[in-house]
Amino acid sequence: MADMSKVKEQFDRDGYAIIEDFLTDEEVQSLRTEMANIMNNLDPNEHRSVFRTEDQCNDDYFMTSGDKIRFFFEDGAINKEGQLTVDKTKSVNKIGHALHCLNPAFKKVTFSDKVKNVAKALCLEDPVICQSMYIFKQPKIGGKVVPHQDSSFLYTTPQRLVGLWIALEDATLENGCLWFTPGSHKDGVLGNFRMVRKAKPEPGTSTTEMIGKAAEFDNSKFVSGPVKKGTLVVIHGEVVHKSEHNYSDKSREIYTFHMYDHANSVYDGRNWLLPTEAGTFKHLYSES
Repeated sequence: MADMSKVKEQFDRDGYAIIEDFLTDEEVQSLRTEMANIMNNLDPNEHRSVFRTEDQCNDDYFMTSGDKIRFFFEDGAINKEGQLTVDKTKSVNKIGHALHCLNPAFKKVTFSDKVKNVAKALCLEDPVICQSMYIFKQPKIGGKVVPHQDSSFLYTTPQRLVGLWIALEDATLENGCLWFTPGSHKDGVLGNFRMVRKAKPEPGTSTTEMIGKAAEFDNSKFVSGPVKKGTLVVIHGEVVHKSEHNYSDKSREIYTFHMYDHANSVYDGRNWLLPTEAGTFKHLYSES
């Protein structure tokens, strides 16, 4: 296991930290096998939501997915007639947002002692896991993720959001690894740019809106982060990061989830993702 003091040092300095060999090959395979089973049981006719980071998906299917396991397709996977243009196993962009508590295989990894040790090393007193996703980054059609800060979408006061991103395949320059602007977390949420729920949305219109000022990012400051499968990348909520299109022949599957320190911050009631009676906002240490 990595030296947690060095992980904390890199996290504080750069806004992200890389822990190699975080999951064993067996643990990686268990998640991929479980996801293959989920995909085999998918009926594409029941799901037609496309996910694009350029125009944050906020239809009802997306907005009510926080306590469910739902499927979001790649932009290039569905034609104008609503039909799949690729095999269903290659069509999904991501699955979210409650794998961490609704699926036993993902729950086991999410609430493992090794994850708890990372949270403790980051001095998170009472981390609450609010969402989880499986992201495929499909060959040829895997969409880019534009430069952003996670806290723009999951805001707390003060800022206490952390993302854990686990590579289930090698993430390379060719298939869409992460890129970061080291140290950018020290500037907070740039322009206070946030996606929030509208107070009174008009019927038939989006239920969310972007407020604040969108930042302009300097591409020359991004540093690539290619990693091997089994690697954990710990991501500060305010660090600027992105990933590019996957035009390669290989997928880049990952499992990721977000948590915030419930003891030392207040989760914003205007966030798109809110707790429900289903109780999928789970305390990491107590698993409740």
